[in-house]
Amino acid sequence: MNTKEHWETIYKTKQPNEVSWTEQIPSASLEFINKLKIPKTAKIIDIGGGDSKLVDFLLAQGYTDLSVLDISETAIIRAKERLGDKAKNVKWIISDILDFKPTEKYDLWHDRAAFHFQKEEADIDNYLNIIKNAVIGWSIIGTFSVDGPKKCSGLNIRQYDEAGLKYLLEKSEFKFLESKRIDHTTPSGGVQNFIFCSFSK
Repeated sequence: MNTKEHWETIYKTKQPNEVSWTEQIPSASLEFINKLKIPKTAKIIDIGGGDSKLVDFLLAQGYTDLSVLDISETAIIRAKERLGDKAKNVKWIISDILDFKPTEKYDLWHDRAAFHFQKEEADIDNYLNIIKNAVIGWSIIGTFSVDGPKKCSGLNIRQYDEAGLKYLLEKSEFKFLESKRIDHTTPSGGVQNFIFCSFSK
């Protein structure tokens, strides 16, 4: 089963309360985004957004240029159905992040738990090259920390600490702003430790 098939199967067979990453309120992401005080017209893209509710909250805050990218068409359909008429105010992109060829520059790149699936050096470099060329403002990256899980949804991931994320993003011409450890409580009651870092161009 390839990566796309894996994620399509997950989203077709499991509800939000059955997967570990679900958040009713994406508090850490919103905290980092709101600290940046970017204009409501900023171009924001959520990488691996799936059926995350982050886009719901950003629309409610008045942001007007939002994009959500995910490898799973099923996840995108689920998010559109949840948003109803509001879905037309979002640009939906179905793509593996490593195949993504941005057609516009983004003021903010947000990624909660997509980057850590890149384990091979070539894939990490590919991701970093995409973000380097696509972003003109800020990036927020959230991954499992060195104290977090080593797998997600049955797939191995790469854990990070502040120094590791800082090193990689600085290679891509970003300046480190802030980091924070976050304990995420899963719908089943488990606790996963994340590290979130923000950067500016």
